[in-house]
Amino acid sequence: MSGPRVLDDMTVEVALSLMTGARVGYLLLCDGDERCTGAVTRAQLVAVRESSAYTDRIRVRDVLGVGGQDRAGGASAPSW
Repeated sequence: MSGPRVLDDMTVEVALSLMTGARVGYLLLCDGDERCTGAVTRAQLVAVRESSAYTDRIRVRDVLGVGGQDRAGGASAPSW
């Protein structure tokens, strides 16, 4: 896997800002041991941010549900 790696406890707003600055459409998520645990796309983050349940405390790891399903609509995270 290649691409920008971030800790999964980053907030959605910070992740979107990072993606804009890096000009990328996805981020690889890592746990505290720096193991890749998944990926999240700009579209997934935007969908969460635009939902009525959004707060500025939502973490990137909260975007992905069980089995890589996003909570905003069921699309799987990319698997690189």
